[in-house]
Amino acid sequence: MRISNPDRVYFPLTGQTKLDLAQYYLAVGDGIVRALWERPCMLHRFPDGVAGEKVHQKRVPRGAPPWVETVRVGFPSGRFADELCVTELASVVWAVQMSTVEFHPWNSLRSNTELPDEWRIDLDPMPLCDFARVRQVAHVVHEVLDELGAVGWPKTSGGSGLHVYVRIEARWGFRDVRRAALAFAREVERRAPDLATTTWWRRDRDPHALFVDYNQNARDHTIASAYSVRGVPEATVSTPIRWDELDDVAPLECTMSTVPARFAALGDLQAGMEAASFSLQTLLDWADRDERAGVAQPPESS
Repeated sequence: MRISNPDRVYFPLTGQTKLDLAQYYLAVGDGIVRALWERPCMLHRFPDGVAGEKVHQKRVPRGAPPWVETVRVGFPSGRFADELCVTELASVVWAVQMSTVEFHPWNSLRSNTELPDEWRIDLDPMPLCDFARVRQVAHVVHEVLDELGAVGWPKTSGGSGLHVYVRIEARWGFRDVRRAALAFAREVERRAPDLATTTWWRRDRDPHALFVDYNQNARDHTIASAYSVRGVPEATVSTPIRWDELDDVAPLECTMSTVPARFAALGDLQAGMEAASFSLQTLLDWADRDERAGVAQPPESS
């Protein structure tokens, strides 16, 4: 595939170009394709590089090559979008040619977009929350997941937080997955009340706290995939890690420049995710318990 304007600098801090971005995705090809495989995917495009305007692209534009696969998803407004559905590395490179930097897939597959097969735990630090606190809360997350018998797959966010993904049985809709995620988040908050919060309104949160963001499991909410470059000057990457790396990982060191060598040495650390499948029933029972106890419920979605 021809990359137009290959020398255009996309990351002014590092000097890396559009061609460098394409070559990065080729270097982690198996990982990025696995992370996006068969999922509706929103694209974050930066036609002038990350210092310019960001375009949130849901619809694959007219004129895309006929081999680029899509999936149609609907919205409450009655409108729909034919979103990119990656099944091969060529589609990723085509998206880069279209100035895509970040890939944001749904947590459901195109075979049934309304039944998520992935529960996402987003550890989102408030402005005065340092990464040491993120690590502490992540250890609590790991502890609760182990007690539930769930396998969590951690990754850096490419920013100041962490994500943990759990493969789930595709039996529940978005509302129930979000209810389960909230029940889990509240358990983490109970165990680490001085570190974590589930407070809905941002203005009401302690600026030093870490928000366990259950709302990322609402329908049409997405976060950057594993191996996605982030649209920041440092060219950071949302990078899968092992749990035993948690106390040592430095997220700002996981970049377009460093991750290919890591990938070559370790392979895709999320390669076994498809083999795991967790039932949300216990978490839904926790949600029922909280609701019966009169625990305040957040709005349906935001």
